[in-house]
Amino acid sequence: MLEEIKKDAGERMAKSVASLQQELTKIRTGRAHTSLLDHITVEYYGSQVPLNQVSNVGVEDSRTLVVTPWEKDMVQVIEKAIMGSDLGLNPATAGTVIRVPLPPLTEERRKDMIRIVRQEAENGRIAIRNIRRDALHDAKELLKEKMIGEDDERRAEGEIQGITDKHVAEIDSVLADKEAELMEV
Repeated sequence: MLEEIKKDAGERMAKSVASLQQELTKIRTGRAHTSLLDHITVEYYGSQVPLNQVSNVGVEDSRTLVVTPWEKDMVQVIEKAIMGSDLGLNPATAGTVIRVPLPPLTEERRKDMIRIVRQEAENGRIAIRNIRRDALHDAKELLKEKMIGEDDERRAEGEIQGITDKHVAEIDSVLADKEAELMEV
């Protein structure tokens, strides 16, 4: 029983770390990266479809993304979706190719980004602490039902705390990497 609780807590904490990493890919640094446009959806035959399912997204150089729609009539729709996104990008269309230049980040904008990144990391830590709380509660329930002894429960508490510490350290590492990436000029 305790092994299942610990395994479940570890898996859920790992998912929280992965979720944070996914969120941080959306926060742009000064370099062009195709994952920047991953969360943008476009209207395609009446339904919302991710951008990468109606076009090729590539990197032209370190500051420019290139979007090549598979259908000619999707050019305006894709351009509008990129402009309407929360990224603050202004695409330029040349025929059937959409170029998305990334403006250089100002010092003030970098600091704003770091504040956002830290908030995301704190949300990840909160999620992990909530998972720890649930796992400890489950262990206490087993103790109440007399399925385990007090020694087993205390040992499980220590192991769950160890799992928690490991995942919080992972979040801190991901945060440090992203902060360093944002401060690069």
